[in-house]
Amino acid sequence: MTHFNTQQFTQQFETLFFGPARAYAALGIDYTEKLTNAQFEAGKSYADTCLAQVRDFLDVKDAEGLRSYLEGQQKVAKELTERLKGDAEKVVALQQDFVQQSQKLTETSVKQAQETATKAAK
Repeated sequence: MTHFNTQQFTQQFETLFFGPARAYAALGIDYTEKLTNAQFEAGKSYADTCLAQVRDFLDVKDAEGLRSYLEGQQKVAKELTERLKGDAEKVVALQQDFVQQSQKLTETSVKQAQETATKAAK
């Protein structure tokens, strides 16, 4: 009978504490990985754009080339603004997904805890 109680206690502890803790940790790690990847992608894109602009500037040889370069800067500024907007939307979507999944995990954990408590009371 002691073995059964120990096994039951271990199962309850797993259901109430370790299982939910692992699920939240996995969710947090997944969120961090996605956010980090989004930041790396954005950083690389911005760096590539900046390097391309410096290279384009180095190709300027006369007044016409300077005029053309400066006109191109408006296009680059517009593209960067759109990229920033898209990156911000991506981060917001990641955060919303994380919140929704956290809420689902919480609901599941509470339901399991209630079921475990009901079984233990019987």
